[in-house]
Amino acid sequence: MAQSLAMPPEAAGAAGKAVPRHWSHPALVALIYAVVVIIAQLVVHRHLTDYVGPDNDDAMRLVEVRDFLAGQGWFDVMQYRLGLEGGTLMHWSRFIDLPIASLILFFRMFFSPEGAEAAALTVWPLVLILPLMFFMGLAGRRIAGVEGMHFSLILTSLSVLISPRFVPGSIDHDNVQLGLVALTVAMLTDESYRPRNFAIAAIALAIQLGIGAETTPFVAVACMSVACLWAWKGEDFAPAAKAFALTLTIAVSAAFFSLVSPRLYSTITCDNLSLGFYAITSAGCVGLLLSALFASRLPRPWRIAVLLANGAFVFATAIALAPQCLRNPLADLDPMLVDLWLSRVTEAQSIFSMARIEPDTLGVFYATGFLAILVCAFRILRGDRSALHAVLMALVAINWVITLVQVRGAEFANLLAIPPLVLLLAELRQNYMADTRSLRSALLYVMAVLASVPAVWAVGGALAGKGGVHGFTVTQPTKAEETANCASKEALAPIAHLEPGVIAAASNMGAPLLRFTPHRTLSGPYHRDPDGMLTELHIGLAEPQQAEALLRNAKVTIVAFCKGDPQVELVSERAPKGLYAQLSAGDVPTYLEPIPAPANSDVKFFRVKPQS
Repeated sequence: MAQSLAMPPEAAGAAGKAVPRHWSHPALVALIYAVVVIIAQLVVHRHLTDYVGPDNDDAMRLVEVRDFLAGQGWFDVMQYRLGLEGGTLMHWSRFIDLPIASLILFFRMFFSPEGAEAAALTVWPLVLILPLMFFMGLAGRRIAGVEGMHFSLILTSLSVLISPRFVPGSIDHDNVQLGLVALTVAMLTDESYRPRNFAIAAIALAIQLGIGAETTPFVAVACMSVACLWAWKGEDFAPAAKAFALTLTIAVSAAFFSLVSPRLYSTITCDNLSLGFYAITSAGCVGLLLSALFASRLPRPWRIAVLLANGAFVFATAIALAPQCLRNPLADLDPMLVDLWLSRVTEAQSIFSMARIEPDTLGVFYATGFLAILVCAFRILRGDRSALHAVLMALVAINWVITLVQVRGAEFANLLAIPPLVLLLAELRQNYMADTRSLRSALLYVMAVLASVPAVWAVGGALAGKGGVHGFTVTQPTKAEETANCASKEALAPIAHLEPGVIAAASNMGAPLLRFTPHRTLSGPYHRDPDGMLTELHIGLAEPQQAEALLRNAKVTIVAFCKGDPQVELVSERAPKGLYAQLSAGDVPTYLEPIPAPANSDVKFFRVKPQS
């Protein structure tokens, strides 16, 4: 096995020279791959019926962008039509709103307002494929030469094609974060340690912090990796360490002051960039900068001691300013919200939940990342470019561990698995090409290629998970929530032109209600709206008489009820005498007046009658 993974430097060089020059230029090759992927996306998704992605976050992002274009301030990220009276302070970033809003304004010169939105929301996720492909191709080239670049681009193309993040209409921030993660890796794989590349990586990390907290663990591990490289290599790495630390200090400061309202400078939040993350990052940067300036010539044991002292200083800063940010920001959610909402969100499931409810998906979430970790560990043990593979393993491992807790980290883990795997594929291909008659080399090569593609694990899991009785496949019945039309423009049309009021509806209907109607809705699937979500759940669980008091206390004017919504079904099961269960049975309390709607509509609307 060790021999099969070894590709002599002279062989790699010869392979690179044999490739025509135009097929080795990273920008040109990445452009070709990106154009092919974009065309494929347009062809595959040409029949989309809505220009906004199916995720609630896509609709909510559009609502936020509309409010921004309508004059809501840069620092004002309140969603005034979500939650209880006064609205909900959202944690999303204007760094994403600004380019989408700019595209909409540009396309308004040529199309109607709705057409401009459709054009912008189609272009935005597709344009993001271009930098992602370039950064991943660059990372592959730096790690494994021209062959590595092509392997990286092929694997990234497959990843994009099966991902919902780059489909027209997908405007949530995950696609931008994936591109920034790719940029960071491409810069950190520079084994010549040029300061410019590490400065660019620092800027990418600062922007990630400014966009959202999902990649905060990745940012932390990337920073620790740079610090460990300095402690290990000392003076040779000092210029890169200084460039990284100084640039990150400046960039995270720019992000903080450009995104955070002055009145919130002292506020600590753990789901976006606030004083907590800003101070912790700055403390680490200052410590690394001073260390690189004054301790780079010390012997390695002393540098490691300095590194540990810096780590203690950063930890003390975190404990002093933001101890709550050292744990899960969702840990304080009300148990009812965890039970009736969070535990039902697919991307928030742990490996144990997925093993119980969808065991056939475990491979696509965990196998490729685990393989990359093993490859990195093997190379470190062999002393094969140990520093590079230690960094890559750390970056893959942190996202893989996150995926154990919440499967939302799988896309990042699978993307980060590509760089270490492309070197393995390039070497196995070289071994096969050196002796094409070797069955062992051919099998190793083919198996490694297949194992490096998450989609292969998805297909394998699907085939393995199909049950059969006497040779016939057992088909699961279609669930109600898969067919119910609870949130389309047509479904919500009956209340779209009514005077703005307050709606009580299941949380999954929250973002579409804000998009298609002028009303405020109590509930949306966002942890920043716990009070509104709890109010709506209590209304649905309460018996009709108690529900009336809750409705009037929350100043609800309309109840939007979709029997097929999964949360409504769950609430009805938990409280058979509750309001939702009674409405499901067709028993309408006297204080609710039906609002005319098409007979075949899955959504029923009721006006809350004025109190006598």
